[in-house]
Amino acid sequence: MRLLSRAEEIILLAIFKLEGNAYGVPIRDRIHKDIGQHWSFGVIYKTLKKMSAKKYVRKIASRPVAERGGRSRYYYEITPQGISALKEIRQVHSSVWNRVKHLSLEKKGE
Repeated sequence: MRLLSRAEEIILLAIFKLEGNAYGVPIRDRIHKDIGQHWSFGVIYKTLKKMSAKKYVRKIASRPVAERGGRSRYYYEITPQGISALKEIRQVHSSVWNRVKHLSLEKKGE
């Protein structure tokens, strides 16, 4: 079993939530809204490239966009393998956290 990294999980969930509008800027904005951190495009695109090689996402070129000087945008969509990986990591999280009622970050005796 090969589990998703935390970055892969966060990016896949952002793509899923964007429902067909998942390209660089909206992905980064969604991540910021979800976790409150700004991720660089380098981190996002490096992870997308790895996930594309693993067949978790598919990269789709749009028609040229007039306001960008005729360049295409690249949209990302989750593949069935990506959905399976998300389901698997969700199950792992659930199993690991099962029966944890209270998490104290203080050591006993302090």
